[in-house]
Order: sequence, then C-alpha cells, then structure tokens
Amino acid sequence: MQAAQEVAEGKLNDHFPLVVWQTGSGTQSNMNANEVIANRAAEILGHKRGEKLVHPNDHVNRSQSSNDTFPTVMHIAAAMETNSRLIPKLKHLQTSLHSKSIEFKDIIKIGRTHTQDATPLTLGQEFSGYTTQVKYGIDRVICTLPRMYQLAQGGTAVGTGLNTKKGFDIKIAAAVAEETSLPFVTAENKFEALSAHDAFVETGGALNTIAASLMKIANDIRLLGSGPRCGLGELILPENEPGSSIMPGKVNPTQCEALTMVCAQVMGNHVAITVGGSNGHFELNVYKPMIASNLLRSLRLLGDASASFEKNCVRGIQANRERISKLLHESLMLVTSLNPKIGYDNAAAVAKKAHKEGSTLKEAALKLGVLTSEEFDKLVVPENMIGPSD
Repeated sequence: MQAAQEVAEGKLNDHFPLVVWQTGSGTQSNMNANEVIANRAAEILGHKRGEKLVHPNDHVNRSQSSNDTFPTVMHIAAAMETNSRLIPKLKHLQTSLHSKSIEFKDIIKIGRTHTQDATPLTLGQEFSGYTTQVKYGIDRVICTLPRMYQLAQGGTAVGTGLNTKKGFDIKIAAAVAEETSLPFVTAENKFEALSAHDAFVETGGALNTIAASLMKIANDIRLLGSGPRCGLGELILPENEPGSSIMPGKVNPTQCEALTMVCAQVMGNHVAITVGGSNGHFELNVYKPMIASNLLRSLRLLGDASASFEKNCVRGIQANRERISKLLHESLMLVTSLNPKIGYDNAAAVAKKAHKEGSTLKEAALKLGVLTSEEFDKLVVPENMIGPSD
C-alpha cells in the first residue's frame, strides 16, 4: 500500500518513461506501474530492486489484466477531471455570461442574420443565448458521467473475470468510489467495457459540442468588438496586452483567438477518439492510450480555456452604447415593424428606396405615401420590437 501510495503521490514519476504511443492495450504502462510498485515495496521491506520478493505479476497484478486495469484507470481519470476541472470552470463562465446578460438587458441593438442587418433585440438577449449554450454544454457532459462511472476492473483478459474471485469487481469499484468520493460502480457488462470505449466517444462528443458552442461565442464577441472605428464596435473588449509589434495602440481580441484555437484542437481530438473508439476488434479495443490521452487533453484544454476566457475577457466586456444606438437607428430592417400596417411589398419598397437614396426609412415612407409621419412614429419603435406583441 505504501509503495502504491508513493506512486499515486508522484514521488516516483521519474520511473515512468513511457509515452502514449505504445501497445494499444496500455500493457506497457500497466507493467511499468506493476514493476515500480513491486520494486519500491521490496525496498520498503529491506530488499533490493529486481529481487522480485514482491513480484510485479504474481503479487501486484494479481486478479488483474492490463485489459481491465487500464480502462479502469482511463475512466477514473476522465471522471475526476470532468468533475474537478471542466464542470466548475464552465459554471463560472456561465455565471459570468449570465451577469452580462443582466447588465445589458436594456440595451437595444440591431440583430444580424446571414451576417446582414435584421430586426432588433437587446444585447442582454444576445448574451442570454451564450449563457444557455454553456448551460446546455454542462448538462450534456453531466449526462455522460453514469457510463464513465462504470469500471472494467474484474473483467481481466476478455471480460469473463478469469483468475478473480466473485465479488472482487464490486469491492474494487466500492474502494475507488470511497477514495475519490465519486459514485463509481462495476461495469454492468465487462465485455463492452473491454472491447469498446463508447463512453469516451460519448464524452468526446459532448466536449465537441461544447467546443462548437464556445467557438460560436468567441467569434461573435470578437466580431462585435471589431474596430475600434472601422468595424462593428458594439462591444469594448478588455485590453490585456499590446496587440501588434508594428502598429502602435492596436489591441487584439487575443482571448477570443486563444479560445477558438482550443476549440479547433478539441474538435480534432474528438475525431481521433472516434476513430479509436470505432476500432475495438473482437474482445479488446487497442487504441486505449490514444483515446485516454485525447479526452484528458480536451478536458484540460476546455476547462483552462474557459477559465481564462471568463477572467480575461467576458468579465471585462463593456457595451459601446453610442455605437450600438447609431447602428440601430441606421438599420433598414426596422421596416419590418411596418409589415402588419402596409404589407410586405410596400415595406420592402420603403426599405429599397431608403437604401437607394441614402435617406431614412421615414423619409422614404412619406415620399411613397404609404404612411403619415404620425403613423410611422407610432409603428417604428425599437422598444416594441424585442418581443411578441400583446
């Protein structure tokens, strides 16, 4: 126990030289651990390394196989990283985005669809969409955990439990659950647990969806903050560092750029996990180290990137109220509020005339004679365009 504890505490890390690219069952890493534990246990008992007083196979690996031990450790590591790193940091990001949605709830801006001007909404409504994306991402990854909590230990070589005692698998899972304070259980089907890694593909899929969400959010924020004078300029992003080595005074959306690169990497990792997960042949999947490595990297990347994005970007975002108001009142799509009164075709004619002549919607409507000045002012009220009518 003491030897194993020292390994767990990282005191013997120098004795683990192996890389991910090894046998696909993880046998080399498993035997590396068995040998280090055996030799350290022998030293603790007053013997020399290599004497095999404590045998790496007969003692340390008793009632086990790399085929069930390695996937067990895969699941433990992934579940712990999900609970301790990813979920808490996504929740912080969700909270920060929600705070911004409340802060911006009264700021009416022009909406955009197909990257073109559309009808108005509030900046708070826009940020509420981002908040919900992150919330659903958290929900999705939480929904994968019941499968991740199922441990393969006790299946030994091919899932039958050869060389174990009845109940060994249940006791192992209970011990892991007690040690980690997570609800681990023995896998209900050891053949699935050894030959497939669908739980990892499923979790990778949830992370892929989170990456897609964060990519959209980061891109929206950096585009809304483009400028400062010749872009959209609706958001003022925090100035974290000088943006250019040649252009003085330039500030770039570095946190958005960093997050989108992380998202791209997570998407790539999911492809690798999917390929690995789909290649379980007969009774054993032999892509285990690569699958585990990519999922753990994705969990760390998304967790750390979300924390950095929240702290160094979202928390400090400000609304450029003057610019938002200017763009809102210049938009031709306010004409949509005229549809119920004058019909689609007449409203389209007003918008086209205003655009062609560089005039306001009101001027165009009056010239076409479709509305009076009073009627226009009563209908075109942005505050009345951000929700259903009574």
